Formats: sequence, structure tokens, C-alpha cells
Amino acid sequence: MKRKQLPFPLHFLLPISLASHWTISLSAQAVESPSTNPRSQASAVAEAHAAQEIDAVVVTAESSNDRVIQGPFLPDVVGTTIYAGKKTSVIDFDAMPQIQTDNYRQAFANTPGLLTSELSNSSLLSLSYRGIGDPHETQNIMVLKDGIPFVLDPLGYSTVYFAPPFESMDRLEFVSGGAALLYGSQPSGALNYITHQPDRSKPFQASTQQIFGSNNLYSTFSTIEGGNKTFGYLLNLDHRQGDSFRTQNSDFELTGVELKLCYDIDEKHRFTANFDSYDSDHGEPGGRSMIDYANQRDQNLLDHDRLRLERMFGSIGYEVGDDTARWITRIWTSEVERYSKRQTGQGFGTVTGNQLDINQHTYQTLGLDSRLRYDYDLGDQTQSISVGTTFMDIHSPIFTDRTAAGDLRSDHGVAHRFDAIRESQYGALFAENLFRYDRFTITPAIRLEYNQQSMEERINVAKAPGSLIDDNRSQLVPLGGLGMTFELGHETEFYGNISTSYKPPTYNDAFPLSGGDTISENLDAGEVRNYEVGYRGEPVSWANFDASLFYIDYDGRFGRVGSNFQNVGRSVNQGFSLSGQIDFYDMLHGESPFSVIWYTSYQLLDAAFAEGPLDGKTPQYAPDHMLRTGLILQQEQQWKVAAMLTHLSSHWGDDANTVSPSVNWHIPSYVVMDLTSEIKLGSGQVGGIESEWWMLCGINNLLDENYYSRVRSNGIDPANDRNCYIGLRAQF
Repeated sequence: MKRKQLPFPLHFLLPISLASHWTISLSAQAVESPSTNPRSQASAVAEAHAAQEIDAVVVTAESSNDRVIQGPFLPDVVGTTIYAGKKTSVIDFDAMPQIQTDNYRQAFANTPGLLTSELSNSSLLSLSYRGIGDPHETQNIMVLKDGIPFVLDPLGYSTVYFAPPFESMDRLEFVSGGAALLYGSQPSGALNYITHQPDRSKPFQASTQQIFGSNNLYSTFSTIEGGNKTFGYLLNLDHRQGDSFRTQNSDFELTGVELKLCYDIDEKHRFTANFDSYDSDHGEPGGRSMIDYANQRDQNLLDHDRLRLERMFGSIGYEVGDDTARWITRIWTSEVERYSKRQTGQGFGTVTGNQLDINQHTYQTLGLDSRLRYDYDLGDQTQSISVGTTFMDIHSPIFTDRTAAGDLRSDHGVAHRFDAIRESQYGALFAENLFRYDRFTITPAIRLEYNQQSMEERINVAKAPGSLIDDNRSQLVPLGGLGMTFELGHETEFYGNISTSYKPPTYNDAFPLSGGDTISENLDAGEVRNYEVGYRGEPVSWANFDASLFYIDYDGRFGRVGSNFQNVGRSVNQGFSLSGQIDFYDMLHGESPFSVIWYTSYQLLDAAFAEGPLDGKTPQYAPDHMLRTGLILQQEQQWKVAAMLTHLSSHWGDDANTVSPSVNWHIPSYVVMDLTSEIKLGSGQVGGIESEWWMLCGINNLLDENYYSRVRSNGIDPANDRNCYIGLRAQF
């Protein structure tokens, strides 16, 4: 599909929560669509000012039936958010065949530096960026859906157990490193899922998709939507189930429901409401030793380990304003229950215990986010200021029970081993100002963060009576950033940014749970400084590129020395990233419905610990080379075919770079190829209703690469071998 210029967008989302056990909520949102030109909005504003008038901003929200390909970069300003000077990426799912089973290796095809730690079944989201921290459950990236975080606890337990299905996505927006101060402090940046909005062109329409594949895969996604000029609704139903190639206990099943409502009071005021429900249950087959991986990589180690999740979420929002001033406020509430049962005595590819530990967390969250952007005149150009506040209150009790000896089947324990109440409060004030002067912009930013964590242990059998924790920690942290751009003409620009971020101790870092563990009195948040300069643009209609140099200084990383938790040292991650694409057919023949697109993304990374007990070691999940490249062929509104290649050089799964006769955390290099397609079978009337039918099919790991990209303390988690899928999508 050819990219088209959109009328400039607006991002609606003001949630006010209705809290109950179901946490039903209303959330109003109209997504502001990024333009195709990184400088288009700034240029439009300047031209409008010169004419002494500003064109009306058209409120747009892309539905699943809109096929406008956006990106590749976010414009200077979107809604209340300033992106000028930041490194950003737009991953538009309209630009490729529909991705199945949430294959993030394919989704990040043109996003250098984002690493996927692949599980053997479709369960958890595990990502990292530029070698900053453990990718397990995406602990170092702020992950949001339509601007609202869905990590369990952004500071105390910053993990992700839920991710929206790709079928509900319009695009992903990634803001690199500390430049993501607009969303929070996570050192690796922010990943924002932008979902489809209700299509209000008809009172009623529907679609359904049915996919079948290897390893008993069954995936279905259905929508019902419609509306009119003032009101819209969208209901998504998602279900996936299957196994992996592992012999047993690798099954997964998840079900999600999403309801969106929107109501426009007039052209300047909108309400919306969102409600999400999600349940998942998956087995954990366990890791393999090096010998077992070489001989029997498909075998399971654990027969009964499982992880289950129940999530309810709701939000309500309101937005008011026009193209010169906009205010968004949103409130949300959620409740997440995380349940696991795991066999005791697990080692690297081994298990010796004959009991299960039953562990359950509950996370009850109330959040608020309010942002204002205001445009004002200074000199002969229009400037923009954005200010706002974020607050979250999280109540998270946790307990652990243990089953009787020999009982590996029960879902409930008989002996209480741990019981605690955890509380987390988080607040932030932030401001950014975009100053424009001719072809130059400069954007200073400040953010002041407050966080408080407390824990009250009520039972802990690992400790002597009288030594249970009843304590709290708090921090007030100022952060800053500076972004700059210089437009060179031909729709290209230089950009650069300097920003700070921090990594506060999690509950496990700040409060020792084992009887012999201690916490350093000087334990402090890790401090991260990000530096980046780059050159990007879309100089012709058939090509775009983004090349940058980066330097990340991460001081005060956490670790254990003996039984003491402390800040253990400093790492430096530096390198070069490149992404871009060329439409060869358009280059040779001019713009047409047919495209032959070659894309590539590459990262060269030099990462090492520079101080502390790990001096000279390589940080985990920091490969020297990461390459993704491929071809996408498409005929507009008829078919798309993509051939994708992913290569990662060898790297480590732990910071200590551990190799011994029984334990090996080294991850060898690998190359994986995927082939996907989306083909229109026909259209016409069914019972007097216009309809379309599409076939979806593909082969993942086409060359059947024998590889793994994930190592945990219980061993090697093998990645999927060759697998395929085929299915049908019908739209009415």
C-alpha cells in the first residue's frame, strides 16, 4: 500500500476509572497518526504562521479498514507529546503481511537494537534494547498501550505478562533510551502499542480470522464495530492455543476481550471508554543442559510447572482543545493476578526436588496521567511547550505455599512459607519546550520523579523470628534531557539528544528475602546517561533511512557480592545503528500500486563492564552484530509476500559470562529466515452485505535453524524449529 499524507492527527485518551472487582472503565481516545515526514508538522506550523492563520487540525483515528502506511519516524509533535530530537521508530503493520502468533522477530524487522528473547511457546514478552539489562519479561523497557503502562509495577516489579494481539494493532511506536523521559525512567526506552479505533463509517461491520498451524496452533480473532459521526464502538475477541515442539508441558492458551467506546461532544471535546479482560495459562517445560540440548533439545525437564495470569483493566478519558492547545487527562485502574507453581530443586538443566512452590502475586493499580501542550509565538515562528504529571498507586500482596513431599500435581500448597504486603507509589512532573528557529530546533526537557516502596513481611520461614522486614524506601530523582534537530532540505535532518534516566531497586533488590541476605546501606538507583547523534530522512518517495551513533553510560548497576546486594559497577554500551528501505520498482518506474521493497536494519554494538567485580565482562544479551533484512513484494489491496532474515552474532545470557562443565550461558550466533504472505481471494456480496476474503499463510524458521536465544538459571530454552500456518480472514 502506498503511503499517503494524512491530515495531522490527534491523540485522545483521558481515562477516569470505575473501580470494582471487574475494574470496568471508560477511556476515550482518538489516536493521532504520525505523518510520513519527520519535519512535516514543524514546517506546516511555520508556513501557517507566515500566512497569519493556522489550518484546522483534523481529528483522525486509524481503524482496521484504513490502510495508510505511516512512519518511518514520529513527527516533532503529536497531540500533547514532543518528539523533536528524539530517536523514534514507527512499526506500521499495514506495511507487511499480517504477522501471526505475535512473532516479534518479524515485527521488529526494521528496528535496530530491539532484541527478542524467544520462548519455546507463545506466552511472555521478553525484549531488551542495546544490551541494557535482562530481557526476561521486558524489565528495562517501559511498555504501554495507547499511552498507558501495562507493566505490573513500573518500578517495584517492572515485568510484562500481557501484550495486545497484533491483529488489534495499527502500529508500534518506539522511543529510544532516556529520550523516553516523556513516559518514565526506564533506561532502554518506551514501546507504545497503538491500537485500532472504531470504524464509524457504517453502523455495523464485522470480521473474523481463523488460523491453524504446526504444533496444534489455533488462533482466532474477531471484531464487531461501527458507529456514526458522534459515537463509535469496537469489540475485539482474541483466542490462541497450541503447543511447542517440546514433548510435553509446553502448551499455552490465552483469551482476551477488548471493548472501546468513543463519544464526540463536538469538534473539540471527546470522551472514550476502554475495558480489557485477559486470561492466560501456559506450561513451562524447563531448560536443557548443553549435553541434553545437543542430544534431545525437544525433551521437557519439568512436567508440572505452570504460569497463569488474570488481568482486568479499565480507563476513562477526556480531551479538549484544538491545533494550538490541547489537554489530555486519563485515569485507569487494573487488577492482575499472577499465579505460578514450580518444582523445587531446579538447577541448570536439572531438577532434584519433589515438591512444588505455589506463588501468587496480586497487583491492584490506580493511575493518573494529565498532559497539556500549548503553542505560542516567539519571534516569527510558533513554539510548543508540553507539561504534565503522572501518578500511580500499586497495592501488591504476595504469598508462597509449598506442597507436601512427593506431591507434584496439586494447585495448592499445605505449608505457608512466605506472606508479605508490598506497596508502591510513583509520581512525576515533567516539562518540555520545543524552540524553533528557522531550520533548527532545540528541546530542553526536565522530569522530577518520586517513588516509594514498602514491604511488610508477615511470614518468612527463611528468617529467624523477629527479623521480618517492615520497612520502606523512597527517592526523589531529577532527570533532564536535551534534543536538537537541523533540517538540511530534501526532507532530511540531523538530530541529537542527551538524556538521563535511572533504574531504582526493585522489591527483590531493596528488601532481602533470604535469611542470610543483606542489603548495602549505600544501595542507590542505577544512573544512566544516553548520548546519540544521527541523520535521517525520506529524501525521495521511494526511500528512507536513519543512521546514528550512540553512547550509553550505565553506572551503579545492581548485583550480589556474596550475600550482600549492592551497586556493583558500571557498563558502557556504544555503537552504530542503521535502518532504511528502498522501493526498487518505484525507483525505476515511478509510483504505482506494485512495490518491491528491500529493507534492512543493522546494529554494531560494543558493550563492556568498565568498573566493579565484572570489569572486562560483556553485559548479557549484547551481541556485537544484529542484522535484519529482507524483501516485501506487494500489489496494493491484492497481496503481500515477505521474505525476512534475522542474524545475531554470539552473545551471553548472563553478565558474569559463565562457562563451566555443568553451566553454560553462552548463546551461539544464529540465522533465521521467515516467509509470510497475505492474499486476497475475492470480494462480493454475501446476503446483501459487501465482504472480502483473505488467505494468510507462512513458514517460520524456513531453513529449520537449530538455535536458542534464551538462557535462564534452569538452563537453555530452545527456540522453535520450522513451523507453518494457514488461515482465512473474512470482513463483512
